[in-house]
Amino acid sequence: MVGARVSHWIPVLLWAGLIFSLSSIPSLDTGLGTWDVVLRKLAHLAEYAILGMLAYRAVRREPLAIALASAYAATDELHQAFVSGRHGSPLDWLIDTGGVVAGVVLFARAAR
Repeated sequence: MVGARVSHWIPVLLWAGLIFSLSSIPSLDTGLGTWDVVLRKLAHLAEYAILGMLAYRAVRREPLAIALASAYAATDELHQAFVSGRHGSPLDWLIDTGGVVAGVVLFARAAR
């Protein structure tokens, strides 16, 4: 049982690592103007919805999964503040957390 619970954390850590590495890229500007912003915000929602699903799978408690993934989103925004060409944004943290909530709720409902 303990091994199964530990193995549920491996995808969480791998996905968080992917998010961290994407946040380390100095600029993700595609030159599409407004569409660039819209697509990046949708990407925030999607990547954090997946993190929320994975966190819920690991802890099996909605509030805890949301708190953990939202806290990671806050640290990611802080990380971006130190990456040249990027900036940390409270708005992005809110978007990330919205994605987390959506992912947790959808996955929790599907698991019932």
